[in-house]
Amino acid sequence: MMQEETGVLKEGFLVKRGHVVRNWKVRWFVLLQDKLLYYKIEGGKKEPSPKGRILLDGCTITCPCLEYENRPLLIKLKTKTNTDYFLECCSREERDSWALDITGAIHAGHPVQVQELHRMKNSFKLLDNISLHDIVERMYDSNTGIKLTRNLDQGNRYKETFTGSALVDWLISNSFAVSRFEAVTLASMLMDENFIRPVGTRSTEAMRFSDPSEKFLDDSTALYMFAENSKKSTSSKEEVQFNISELSGTIVKQGFLVKQGHKRKNWKVRRFVLRADPAFLHYYDPTKEENKPVGGFSLRGCLVSALEDNGVPAGVKGNVQGNLFKIITKNDIHYYIQASSKAERVQWIEAIKPLT
Repeated sequence: MMQEETGVLKEGFLVKRGHVVRNWKVRWFVLLQDKLLYYKIEGGKKEPSPKGRILLDGCTITCPCLEYENRPLLIKLKTKTNTDYFLECCSREERDSWALDITGAIHAGHPVQVQELHRMKNSFKLLDNISLHDIVERMYDSNTGIKLTRNLDQGNRYKETFTGSALVDWLISNSFAVSRFEAVTLASMLMDENFIRPVGTRSTEAMRFSDPSEKFLDDSTALYMFAENSKKSTSSKEEVQFNISELSGTIVKQGFLVKQGHKRKNWKVRRFVLRADPAFLHYYDPTKEENKPVGGFSLRGCLVSALEDNGVPAGVKGNVQGNLFKIITKNDIHYYIQASSKAERVQWIEAIKPLT
């Protein structure tokens, strides 16, 4: 490991917007005390020297960042020389974890600010000049309002819904709340006043709690909609290329993994989503705007196993980092996948095995 990488605080895949060509590329990021390094992955292996570095001294961080409506899991970093970096994570939990660690590194030399960051405000009062009506009007705005999407819940398909975590992100990014706790309290108020309502099992069940912080779910699987739009809709088959039932299972695990292509045998970073009931593993191209799987398969009857790293196993091509595992479907299709660590490989295998 290079000298520059002593004292690693965190590392993993993130999707980064290019500076010159505004395309999105997956890079391996390494967080140090004072900088964030990013590396190109070539053939499934991290290149030895970084492609770039972001100096954290004087940086400001925006999370959630909703500047790209098709990329809701962004973190924005602005350096003291006013360069903007947009970094996308694979899940809300992952995004919040990166944001917290980067914020900690930015403020590491300022202990008072660190104390402020960790002091959760447990009282919330709506600003005097803002009413709930104003917030709802802003939510409806076609340009800056909350993005409405079609969602599945228990096999039912709803149109014009948003998730709990999407509303929390929106309230913070529009300065109606400064913390997730405040945003959840505010969202509960919107629900109590019947501006929004829960849709589907998870969010409806939470309504029975009296505590506002438990009544509204800051969760990417809890669905809500504007109270006046509350009609369930069924979809036409043309809209969905993947069978609806495949994508309706509960998300058990998701994350970035490196997969070998079937035809060209090249290695690409993909966002994998593991679902149960029904048990499917889908993978997405994180550099693309549309949130549609580029592949996937049923896990029923699959075999999953770790591949030992002494030598490159048969069927595996190219320059690989290691931590390989293989899934063989019941139709005898072989998938070769790399995790970024032995521990991560174990976690994925243990999550997949009970669903086969």
